[in-house]
Amino acid sequence: MAKNILVFTGNGKGKSTAAFGMALRATGHGQRILILQFMKSDNTTGELASCRTLGIEVRQTGLGFVPKPDNPAWQKHRDAAQTGLAQARAALQSSDYDLLILDEICGAVAHDLVEEEALLESLRQSSDKVNIVLTGRGATAAMIALADTVSEMVPHKHALEQGVPAREGIEY
Repeated sequence: MAKNILVFTGNGKGKSTAAFGMALRATGHGQRILILQFMKSDNTTGELASCRTLGIEVRQTGLGFVPKPDNPAWQKHRDAAQTGLAQARAALQSSDYDLLILDEICGAVAHDLVEEEALLESLRQSSDKVNIVLTGRGATAAMIALADTVSEMVPHKHALEQGVPAREGIEY
């Protein structure tokens, strides 16, 4: 198996959902999976409950919604993202995983929590035996160029715009 990089980006809903769907599929084939969530911190979501049931390893290295860089809390978010990147590097260079999902890594780069070149170098140096999924809004041209498959989620309509609150099983 050769390394394969996939990117799920865009402003529409479904980027993380698509990645978790791949984890479900890979689990069905007995593959070893690690999901690193770069900007999420809620460990009560439905997808995490399912992952625990299925034995899929998920690590949340994010702290939730990212403040602006002039906010004193921003540095804590950057430090957390750097911890996540270090874990990603270790996983990418090991042969411990068949699928590595870097959930919201594109957003982490867009918010300057992770340097784009550091991420790209880690991807270039990764094991040839791991499939890698990058999710989040704002995938850069360089991420897209490095990827083998890129899907952009484009919103046409969303229930939240019509005043429908986030729903269990749909948004979380």
